[in-house]
Amino acid sequence: MAAQEPSPPSSLEGNKPGFPKKILANSLEDKHLCNSCQKILRRPLQAQCGHRFCSFCFNKIVSSGPQKCSACIKEDLFEEPTSILKQGGAFPDNAARREVEALAAVCPNEGCTWTGTIKEFEASHEGNCDFMIILCPSCKELMRANEQERHNERECPERTLNCKYCKEPFLLKNIKAHDEICPKYPMICEGCAKKKIPREKYVDHIKFCSKFKAPCRFHVVGCDTSVEKEKIHDHERQCSYEHLNLLLHFIMGIKLQLQSEKTKVAELSRRCQELELKVSTFENIVCVLNREMERSCTTMEAYNRQHRLDQDKIEILNNKVRQLERTVSLRDLSIVEMDGKMREMSAATYDGIFVWKISDFTKKRQDAVAGRAPAMFSPAFYTSKYGYKMCLRIYLNGDGTGRGTHLSLFFVVMRGHSDALLKWPFNQKVTLMLLDQNNREHIIDAFRPDISSSSFQRPVSDMNIASGCPLFCPLSKLDSKNSYIRDDTIFIKAIVDLTGL
Repeated sequence: MAAQEPSPPSSLEGNKPGFPKKILANSLEDKHLCNSCQKILRRPLQAQCGHRFCSFCFNKIVSSGPQKCSACIKEDLFEEPTSILKQGGAFPDNAARREVEALAAVCPNEGCTWTGTIKEFEASHEGNCDFMIILCPSCKELMRANEQERHNERECPERTLNCKYCKEPFLLKNIKAHDEICPKYPMICEGCAKKKIPREKYVDHIKFCSKFKAPCRFHVVGCDTSVEKEKIHDHERQCSYEHLNLLLHFIMGIKLQLQSEKTKVAELSRRCQELELKVSTFENIVCVLNREMERSCTTMEAYNRQHRLDQDKIEILNNKVRQLERTVSLRDLSIVEMDGKMREMSAATYDGIFVWKISDFTKKRQDAVAGRAPAMFSPAFYTSKYGYKMCLRIYLNGDGTGRGTHLSLFFVVMRGHSDALLKWPFNQKVTLMLLDQNNREHIIDAFRPDISSSSFQRPVSDMNIASGCPLFCPLSKLDSKNSYIRDDTIFIKAIVDLTGL
């Protein structure tokens, strides 16, 4: 019996998980299982995602807030928001409840022959079965419900009994301890052999019992005889010589002990004098040390004051250094910015014609193939000093329809300082060229802007979306022996038609 688990208490409310699977008389179907506790549904609720849960299990899941449906995740059907379980997000599934409650059931407790439906099991049998396993609240032993009364009265080692003498309650395991302190417990006089003397009256009895043996009054000096009270005077008369002898030895022993103690006291007095002399010496030493300590403390305080002053100076100097570093950093940034502008200005052209030199072509091509730097922008160039601002964008491994097969070249309209004075959209013919460094066969492509495209409207950011030729030049032309690459360098040329400007 002790190896079994206690049976769960019954519940006609939705505050318990599902029924155990072993109460089914017939085979189990998955549709009757709770998707949380994996037991037979009790008070089933259906969530928005279609999965069923016991009322208790669903409320437990959503008690800490909305949760993802684990069944949806397991079946790879998760979809927001239907797969989110939350308060009020499920409804009672009465059809499933009627179907479950109509299933044939048997009692899961060993030895019980009850049969019926799950509804009858929940209403009248669950929690009332004589064969259900329960836990003794005192000794924690497991037993059947029909054995509880006998266990409480006869078997439980933690049961309470009433003393047959004093009528006070005590635990069975404390019976010996109680007998040793029970005031009504019957005692037997060792002198007169009288029985059933209550413990609370035993002391008074032996005070007046003439047969009770008591130690001789000279037991403190060595007489070991115990004598009945009525014979104590006869004993003292008969043994007076022995008592006097014991008393003499006792007094001599005390005298010797006193002499020994006197010697010890003299020795202690001598040691105390020695200690007092040592203490006096130590006190003198401590006074000298105290004076040295005071001088050291004064010196240390002076050092500390100087250290604080030095620290303040260091902090002031550090602040000045940090301020200078910030100033230098700002100037470095300004210099870098000015260098960039100078390089941009030195590379810029103002006649609509721009030649872009791209060196280290092989490395930049490899970076483009590896995806580290798929695109490059050229420096800006202009149609005139106050004209349109433009640049080129090149993909050395292609882009879009030309990726991996062609070199892609695009034209980009940039935001300039004089855009408010210019005509929009940009509508000038653009010619793009990969220059043959033998000046024989340049690769040329040209286009006229689509004025409806956002690429050619007045820029609202630093630059518009690039537009141009994704299939500008087959990469095969550059892989074989050619005159477009020389000294690992290529040249791209752009010509903007200035007609009408």
